Amino acid sequence: MKIKVCGMRDSENISSLLALKPDFIGFIFYEKSKRFVTKFPNVEIPSEIKKVGVFVNAKPDEVSQKVNDYQLDYVQLHGNETPEYCEHLQRFKFDSAFHNIGIIKAFSIADDFDFGKTVPYQDCCDYLLFDTKGKDYGGTGLKFNWELIKKYKGSTPYFLSGGIGLEDTNELMSFSKTPEANFCVAVDVNSRFETGPGIKNIEKLNEFKFNLL
Repeated sequence: MKIKVCGMRDSENISSLLALKPDFIGFIFYEKSKRFVTKFPNVEIPSEIKKVGVFVNAKPDEVSQKVNDYQLDYVQLHGNETPEYCEHLQRFKFDSAFHNIGIIKAFSIADDFDFGKTVPYQDCCDYLLFDTKGKDYGGTGLKFNWELIKKYKGSTPYFLSGGIGLEDTNELMSFSKTPEANFCVAVDVNSRFETGPGIKNIEKLNEFKFNLL
C-alpha cells in the first residue's frame, strides 16, 4: 500500500522524509490551515515522489499558478468543488511540461454519508480521498468507520485518510485483505505523526512504513 504524507512545509523536515521514499508528499495551499504553505520549501524532490497541492474552493487560476510554479503532479480538492470544476481543471492550460495534472477529490465521511455523491466524479478524477467529516475543511485527526467503505460501488481508486497513526498498522493490514480495499491505492497520513504543525516525526513514519511492508 502506498503512503502519502501531507501537510509538509519545512525544508529540513522534508529532506529527512525523502530518505523514506514516500509515494506522495502533500502541500496545503489553504490559508485557514495551520499547515498552510506560505513559502514553498526549497528542496529538490525526486520525480518518483509525486507532489500534491491541497486546495479548498480555490479559483482555477490560483490552482494553475501553484501547479506551474511548484511543478505539482496532483491537485487535491477538499472543498465543495463540483464535477464541472474538476472537468474544467482537466482541460485547463497548464505549462506544457505539467499539463497532465492528476485530480484527487476528497469526501468527508460520516455515518450517514451517501456514497452516491461520488458517482458524478468517477470520470473526472484520477483518485478519490475518503477523510473524516469535521466542522471545517481539512483533517480532524480522527478516524471514521472503515466499514462504511463497503457502500462505495465506484471503480475510481481512492486514498484512505483520517487520523491514521502508527497504532493503526494492524488494522490497516486487516483492512487491506477486505474486498472494500481493492480500490484503495494509498493511505494518507498527517497529524498523528506530527511533533508540531507541518513537522513530522520521521522515526515514527519510518516504523509505520516498515510495518506496512
